[in-house]
Amino acid sequence: MSSTLQPDFPVPLTVPQLIGWAAQQFGDKTAIREQGRELSYRELNDLRRRAARAFMAQGVVKGDRVAIWAPNCHEWIVAAIGLQSLGAVLVPLNTRLGKSEAADILQRAGVSVLLTVPALENCQPLQAFANDVLPDCRLTILLQSEGENALSWSDFLASSSGADNAQYIAIERAVSPTDTADMLFTSGTTGKAKGVLCSHEQNIRVFKTWGDTVGLRADDNYLIVNPFFHSFGYKAGWLAAIIFGATILPMARFDRELILQTIQAEKVSMLPGAPSLYEMILATPNRADYDLSSLRLGVTGAASVPVQLVRDMRDVLGFETVVTAYGLTESTGVVSICRPDDDAQTIATTSGKAIPGVELICVDPATLAPVSAGVEGEVWVRGYNVMQGYFDMPEATAETITQDGWLRTGDIGVLDERGYLRITDRLKDMYIMNGENVYPAEVEKCLYGLAGVAQVAVIGVPKQPQGEVGMAFVVAKPDSALSTEDVKQFFANNLARYKQPFYIEFVESLPLNASGKVLKTELKSRALKGLKA
Repeated sequence: MSSTLQPDFPVPLTVPQLIGWAAQQFGDKTAIREQGRELSYRELNDLRRRAARAFMAQGVVKGDRVAIWAPNCHEWIVAAIGLQSLGAVLVPLNTRLGKSEAADILQRAGVSVLLTVPALENCQPLQAFANDVLPDCRLTILLQSEGENALSWSDFLASSSGADNAQYIAIERAVSPTDTADMLFTSGTTGKAKGVLCSHEQNIRVFKTWGDTVGLRADDNYLIVNPFFHSFGYKAGWLAAIIFGATILPMARFDRELILQTIQAEKVSMLPGAPSLYEMILATPNRADYDLSSLRLGVTGAASVPVQLVRDMRDVLGFETVVTAYGLTESTGVVSICRPDDDAQTIATTSGKAIPGVELICVDPATLAPVSAGVEGEVWVRGYNVMQGYFDMPEATAETITQDGWLRTGDIGVLDERGYLRITDRLKDMYIMNGENVYPAEVEKCLYGLAGVAQVAVIGVPKQPQGEVGMAFVVAKPDSALSTEDVKQFFANNLARYKQPFYIEFVESLPLNASGKVLKTELKSRALKGLKA
């Protein structure tokens, strides 16, 4: 769905060309600093080319899908830009997934190479996939540590000597701006994850525009707490930092105390995140013990943002600039964004206006006709940021992207007279927990696998500091002796932690309309009254 850009775009439009350009522009400036180790932009480019030749020596070719299932670390970045330098497709996996969830994605994506670590939150990948669970995966590489049936990162890099350098240069130069760069998986209302395809050109253009708008600079020290498997940590994270020559500070896991220590020690100036990130920092009892004066730029979104939080980010935490944005994986991560000089009310209550080159309208879900300013409608987006499509799902792609190129987001919103967007509801029955999208259909489908469950309905309810959490209403079969603990344990065994409902309530029946559809608005009303009480 993307169009080729004008040749005078200010930065190169493929990953290999971009990293080479950054090496020339920023040279010995620190690109990544992690646990005392530093990589300059020149060294990052050299390491990228070494990783690319290693992938080449391991048989990776253009179009191959290569997955990274690991926490934030410098090896993650090197692996990603290395494989993309061959025209291979990056498939990031959520580190909170369990074995069955990860296997489903890896199998359907046809992943040929998996880069991971020995242990993740809900899975030990080498043990989980030891017995031919992944028929297409011919190689596993451990980014950190060593293990049986896997190639260590150092041995992988050493294998680069087996690649022909002249052949590699020809392959790198053949990578096109319109080639697919990545496949990020996003759930849908059916509960089946969909692989979203985006090109090199889309990623680079969107996040050059994003960085220009928020004011990212080469002198920024950019602490990336947002996970690399998400657009926020990957595209708005290390990719944007490279485009602007900032210093990347990867953080492998969320740790409030460690974040404060790092801000002080590394003089962090750029710290984006979900609203809950800033709320937790503000609520830290010993926050005054740390020097946070270096903080300059904060970008948030992915949930409702209280006006007071914007004011506190500026007045208490000392951010010079605070902006909010809206986007989805299918829009290469960004649709609209506030401007730094917007007032606190606008920043807190809207998601800004469309980025340049992108059209934004709200339409009546019934008639599909555009609605007037101030009237609710489904948010539609058209422009260079609209995904190439869903991998191997042409019908789902056709349902999501109209024939004339509009992306149907499934979100309900209102555009004001200025063109600023306010998201008011979700057609897709989704809620957001700590910045992570959770789709009730997937959670419900999972619980139907538990013996004794007759019916289930899941909704999102407000809870601080997470923003929203899940609440499951369960109807047990007449002869069942199911308990709340049984349900919680089943979820723990089968779903990533962020998808597991926080509240479990057994009910005799679910409210239904005349056609037998569950009335979730009624459930939400009941839940809110109960929680308030």
